Amino acid sequence: MKQYEDKELLECIQNYIGQLSYVHEPENLYKPIEYVLGLGGKRIRPVLMLMAYNLYKDDVSAICQQAAALETYHNFTLLHDDLMDKADMRRNRPTVHKKWDENTAILSGDAMLILSFKMMMESCPSEYVSEVMSTFSKAALEVCDGQQWDMDFEKRIDVTVDEYMNMIRLKTSVLLAASLKIGAILGGATAQDAKLLYDFGVKMGLAFQLQDDYLDVYADSSVFGKNIGGDICSNKKTFMLITALEKSSGQDKIELEKWIKSDDFVADEKIKAVTTVYNNVGVPDLCMEKINGLYTEGLNILGKVSVDDALKNILRSFTGKLMNRVL
Repeated sequence: MKQYEDKELLECIQNYIGQLSYVHEPENLYKPIEYVLGLGGKRIRPVLMLMAYNLYKDDVSAICQQAAALETYHNFTLLHDDLMDKADMRRNRPTVHKKWDENTAILSGDAMLILSFKMMMESCPSEYVSEVMSTFSKAALEVCDGQQWDMDFEKRIDVTVDEYMNMIRLKTSVLLAASLKIGAILGGATAQDAKLLYDFGVKMGLAFQLQDDYLDVYADSSVFGKNIGGDICSNKKTFMLITALEKSSGQDKIELEKWIKSDDFVADEKIKAVTTVYNNVGVPDLCMEKINGLYTEGLNILGKVSVDDALKNILRSFTGKLMNRVL
């Protein structure tokens, strides 16, 4: 059985998405969809789906439509996120609501959501339709749950680490996990293997998000690809901030709460001050410990999937690259 490298799978899904024609009348509804999907991205979710499928079968092109459906859904969430966040740019290009208008962004996003379900179901083998659509719809709804929790947390100062972990599981992890599970289902995997791959995806998704939290504070901005400290400036409830609020005391607690309540501040000063509190409390070590634990748990779960261990190396390598690790 042919094992595809991640670059081959990425090229496969990029080519498939590139040849899709979303545009027809009314053009102002569908042109933004083509625009959003043309912005690129890592295509992590469809690649994971193809990788899971490739553990069992080698004709990966057979499920490119389902993989593209997942990417269409993911980009729908980004389109609406940009609108809710009033973001001007996405991947260095104007967001849909800036290039067109807010009403177009809402309606085109709605169309993308419907298209993703249509694409997922069409050409899906009849014996897998029920399980595939159940997995997809559950994940799609849970992403909305996670987004609402994230919005609710903006107004709260008492968010716990457990609440935060559940929110990122819903907002980030479940779609990665569903990608793997759907790929496995379409590949003819056992129910047990499909569940193990789903659980592996959940752990890795949590680790990825916590790593983003960490990098937003401690990365080199030239390597990270965006400015550092954005989460601190916006008081975003991340693992870092929540842990600092729980663990700090005395002057560190006073300093942290002062910066959180401050509406008028110099960004660099706030970032430096809050980062100092994080360091005093030991937040970076606690975060890395959590990331490493989740990553190890994920690899252990993947190890239980009942295919030849060598077949899982590409999946291990791919997730390792996403975590910037050398395995």
